[in-house]
Amino acid sequence: MSLTAVTAGTVAMVVSYAGPLALVLAAADAAGLTAAQSSSWVWAISMGAGLTCIGLSWWSRAPVITAFSTPGAAILVTALAQHGYAEAVGAFLAAGVAATALTATGLFARVLARIPEGVVSAMLAGTLFSFGTAIFTSLPSAPLLAGAMLVGYLLARRFVPTYAVVCALVVGLAVAGAQGGLDVRVSGPGLAVPHFTAPQFSVGALVGIGVPLLVATLAGQYAPGMAVLRADGYRPDERVVCGATGAMSVLLAPFGSHAINPAAITAAICTGPDAHRDPARRWIAGVTCGIGYLVVGCFGSTLVALFTGLPKALVATLAGVALLGALSGSLTRTVAEERDREAAVITFLATASGVTIAGIGSPFWGLLAGVVAHVLLGAGARKGFRGLRGLRRESAGALREDRDLEPAGGAERG
Repeated sequence: MSLTAVTAGTVAMVVSYAGPLALVLAAADAAGLTAAQSSSWVWAISMGAGLTCIGLSWWSRAPVITAFSTPGAAILVTALAQHGYAEAVGAFLAAGVAATALTATGLFARVLARIPEGVVSAMLAGTLFSFGTAIFTSLPSAPLLAGAMLVGYLLARRFVPTYAVVCALVVGLAVAGAQGGLDVRVSGPGLAVPHFTAPQFSVGALVGIGVPLLVATLAGQYAPGMAVLRADGYRPDERVVCGATGAMSVLLAPFGSHAINPAAITAAICTGPDAHRDPARRWIAGVTCGIGYLVVGCFGSTLVALFTGLPKALVATLAGVALLGALSGSLTRTVAEERDREAAVITFLATASGVTIAGIGSPFWGLLAGVVAHVLLGAGARKGFRGLRGLRRESAGALREDRDLEPAGGAERG
């Protein structure tokens, strides 16, 4: 055992719950789920992340950190309320099957290459946009609470960036407690009980939830998660890691799990030298993080009771600061490539608008609008390029004709 590796794994687990869990509970509240369904959701994502964390880290001897999809949870905040819960479970199941097939067979990289990175990032940025603005829309109703959390987060980002979200949570709890805004009633440490929901399949849910969830998870979690491992010198088999998390998503979908995937932000806590000076020992951090997931998941009902007693402004601000990094990264990638910039901006605007057509949420329409814009703009660019090549051929022909007027023998050719 290693104290630094255990500490890194514990911190990664806490950060995984500190902000993203607020998105899950916000989605559950918006959809009107029962306490049993919400508790089962927390149990399922915790069990899935914990088992894959322990198993993959043990197998690969690398700190393979997995988590539940944060972009997916953000999409569900608005999309889940537009469909029945059983239909949403069917969309979770379909997205999990598709993710497993795409990653385990190696098709994921080829499919992702067909969609410009700027368009995918713009869809994520548009989805996360409302969570960023929630920090400031919370100021009129709770100026001290939201303001203190934002200042605490910024100061922590400067001095202890790893614990910035945790510091914002601690500050929020302290201010809310001082104001008497905490209404937490927990009778005891109740164990979570899995709640099985038979999946139902509908075109609206598959298109409105399944497709955006699949794209957001693959592009926003799978690719960055594997990139973090590679950046620190770890090379586990990508098909095994991503295929295992996809299969776990399928198994736990009927219990509420929307998506299990390789983590990116929290993975960086465990893959660097702060976890252990010896890279061969850092896998202990992955196992520790997985054990923490399992412990928290067992007491999912207690965790739900704790979070539902928190002020709404605290949860909204916490989710906002937790997603600032993801939002800024998505915006950066949105405008990185000049040739795809206009299509990416169209994607961002359509997604951030929150428009719903035929029961299908804005993430899908934003992605569709971006892809169509990319194709049309690309066709125009190719047409212009072909025209330019034709002009060059005509110019070359004219030059050849001019050469016929040159004196015999090539004199004065220059």
